[in-house]
Amino acid sequence: MAPTLAVFKLASCDGCQLTLLDCEDELLALAGEVEIAHFLEASSAVRPGPYDLSLVEGSVTTADDAGRIRAIRAASRHLVTIGACATAGGIQALRNHADVDEYRRVVYARPEYVSTLATSTPVSAHVDVDFELRGCPVDRRQLIEVITAFLAGRKPDVPNHSVCFECKRRGTVCVTVAHGTPCLGPVTHAGCGALCPAYHRGCYGCFGPSGSVNLPALIPLLRRDGMDEDAVERFLHTFNATAFEKELER
Repeated sequence: MAPTLAVFKLASCDGCQLTLLDCEDELLALAGEVEIAHFLEASSAVRPGPYDLSLVEGSVTTADDAGRIRAIRAASRHLVTIGACATAGGIQALRNHADVDEYRRVVYARPEYVSTLATSTPVSAHVDVDFELRGCPVDRRQLIEVITAFLAGRKPDVPNHSVCFECKRRGTVCVTVAHGTPCLGPVTHAGCGALCPAYHRGCYGCFGPSGSVNLPALIPLLRRDGMDEDAVERFLHTFNATAFEKELER
């Protein structure tokens, strides 16, 4: 019997699921080797678990999300979180530093109808996770590698080095050294192919912290390149705010 693959969504924009759909040829080949048992972004045809591999996109922002992720974990042999929302709480984790009730009053005409938690948290804060694939959105090559690895019973070959390595590999001149451009590349997980530096922009940290982060060494360089304290804080509080906060607390 073919192994079963399930894809689930919590609080997110669907971008990581769309990355899987954008794999096209690779997805067709994959579909011939597995049974895609649950993937509402692709098909309304679903079957109940258990599942050999579940991919989860999105953060936990409601009590319903918290209940769903526990049920998904119970039905999954392996659970992999995909994207910044699922691995770090996502851009919506900025609520963790604000008054959520005030947001509801300002944004919604009938705030009493909006049920939400005060925080947006990664899936790993609620259940055990077998692997976290970072990115906003995830990289399609890394996504296919992770799916293939788990279905083959091996460890995913996803490097843990920084974006700086990717800049060197593609021959991109360092935007910080050459132009004094603030960049999070030295502390950000590789996977994007150094897209922003290739277009003469600093890295924005879409893939979260790499395996060797030294923010106390980087922050003085950001200030040297024109960022004041508020600007540095905003720079670190985007897609992976909670993940970078943890690095600052170490």
